[in-house]
Amino acid sequence: MKSFAIQIKQIDDVYALVNALVAYDGAVDLCSGRYVVDGRSILGIFSLDLRQPVNVQVHKDEDVEKLKSLLGDFVVA
Repeated sequence: MKSFAIQIKQIDDVYALVNALVAYDGAVDLCSGRYVVDGRSILGIFSLDLRQPVNVQVHKDEDVEKLKSLLGDFVVA
Protein backbone atom coordinates (compact mmCIF):
# COMPACT_ATOMS: atom_id res chain seq x y z
CA MET A 1 0.00 0.00 0.00
CA LYS A 2 1.34 3.43 -0.97
CA SER A 3 0.20 6.87 0.11
CA PHE A 4 0.52 10.52 -0.83
CA ALA A 5 -0.97 13.78 0.43
CA ILE A 6 -3.71 15.94 -1.07
CA GLN A 7 -5.19 19.28 -0.05
CA ILE A 8 -8.90 20.04 -0.29
CA LYS A 9 -9.47 23.80 -0.26
CA GLN A 10 -13.16 24.28 -1.10
CA ILE A 11 -16.41 22.39 -0.72
CA ASP A 12 -16.63 21.96 -4.49
CA ASP A 13 -13.25 20.21 -4.37
CA VAL A 14 -14.82 17.37 -2.37
CA TYR A 15 -17.32 16.68 -5.15
CA ALA A 16 -14.59 16.85 -7.81
CA LEU A 17 -12.40 14.50 -5.75
CA VAL A 18 -15.19 11.95 -5.32
CA ASN A 19 -16.00 12.07 -9.04
CA ALA A 20 -12.33 11.45 -9.88
CA LEU A 21 -12.11 8.54 -7.43
CA VAL A 22 -15.31 6.97 -8.75
CA ALA A 23 -13.64 6.86 -12.19
CA TYR A 24 -10.60 5.11 -10.64
CA ASP A 25 -10.88 1.32 -10.59
CA GLY A 26 -9.04 0.43 -7.35
CA ALA A 27 -9.74 0.90 -3.65
CA VAL A 28 -8.74 4.25 -2.13
CA ASP A 29 -8.90 5.38 1.50
CA LEU A 30 -8.44 8.90 2.87
CA CYS A 31 -6.73 9.30 6.25
CA SER A 32 -6.62 12.24 8.63
CA GLY A 33 -5.13 11.55 12.03
CA ARG A 34 -6.67 8.33 13.36
CA TYR A 35 -9.64 8.47 10.99
CA VAL A 36 -9.83 6.47 7.75
CA VAL A 37 -12.72 6.80 5.31
CA ASP A 38 -13.56 5.44 1.87
CA GLY A 39 -12.41 7.91 -0.80
CA ARG A 40 -15.75 7.61 -2.57
CA SER A 41 -17.79 8.66 0.47
CA ILE A 42 -18.80 12.32 0.42
CA LEU A 43 -20.03 12.20 4.01
CA GLY A 44 -16.88 10.39 5.10
CA ILE A 45 -14.67 13.05 3.54
CA PHE A 46 -16.63 15.84 5.21
CA SER A 47 -16.04 14.12 8.57
CA LEU A 48 -12.26 14.59 8.19
CA ASP A 49 -10.27 17.65 9.24
CA LEU A 50 -9.89 19.29 5.81
CA ARG A 51 -7.89 22.26 7.08
CA GLN A 52 -4.75 20.13 6.79
CA PRO A 53 -3.53 17.83 4.01
CA VAL A 54 -5.19 14.42 3.88
CA ASN A 55 -3.31 11.19 3.09
CA VAL A 56 -4.55 9.09 0.20
CA GLN A 57 -3.87 5.36 0.62
CA VAL A 58 -3.80 3.41 -2.64
CA HIS A 59 -4.14 -0.35 -2.30
CA LYS A 60 -2.62 -1.14 -5.73
CA ASP A 61 1.03 -0.05 -5.64
CA GLU A 62 1.34 -0.01 -9.42
CA ASP A 63 -1.51 2.51 -9.81
CA VAL A 64 -0.10 5.30 -7.62
CA GLU A 65 1.21 7.44 -10.49
CA LYS A 66 -2.00 6.93 -12.47
CA LEU A 67 -4.06 8.12 -9.52
CA LYS A 68 -1.76 11.09 -8.87
CA SER A 69 -2.22 12.25 -12.45
CA LEU A 70 -5.99 11.74 -12.15
CA LEU A 71 -6.13 13.90 -9.01
CA GLY A 72 -3.76 16.50 -10.47
CA ASP A 73 -4.36 19.81 -8.64
CA PHE A 74 -5.18 18.16 -5.33
CA VAL A 75 -1.75 16.54 -4.88
CA VAL A 76 0.57 18.31 -2.45
CA ALA A 77 4.15 18.49 -3.73
